[in-house]
Amino acid sequence: MSVSHPPHQNDVPRLALVTAAVLVLGTTILAGVAKRTGFGTTHVPASAAVQVRHLRFADRTDGGVEVWDADAGEVISLFAPGTNAFARATLRGLARERRREAMGAEVPFTLTRWADGRLSLDDPATTRHIDLEVFGPTNTAVFSNLMMAKTPSR
Repeated sequence: MSVSHPPHQNDVPRLALVTAAVLVLGTTILAGVAKRTGFGTTHVPASAAVQVRHLRFADRTDGGVEVWDADAGEVISLFAPGTNAFARATLRGLARERRREAMGAEVPFTLTRWADGRLSLDDPATTRHIDLEVFGPTNTAVFSNLMMAKTPSR
């Protein structure tokens, strides 16, 4: 005499498991193909740099951030405490990456205006590149103002 066991109510149907496995495998393969071939990626056409400024940023004890023109060796702007959240967050991210790679603040950041109107911030120490226009005109304007800021001696 054999005893039959009722099916478990928590069993997942075999077809559902096979379908999920095929979906995961297919997604992984497509992601690999896209990475190797560049399919589905957006490429910004090459453009010439029309203006470059090397900047250093220094935290102040009052919570402000001084912006220095690294070539002139002079302060060109000040982010007052509690202002310029986007710029602060961007700079914190770049500084965090430098700390993670045990790099100091000796190498200035490079702010570049391109012939097509784009603005980018680069960290030559870590090779990190940020296209600023993707964050919208209000956030880009903060860095655009730094590009246009006059040094006190000029």
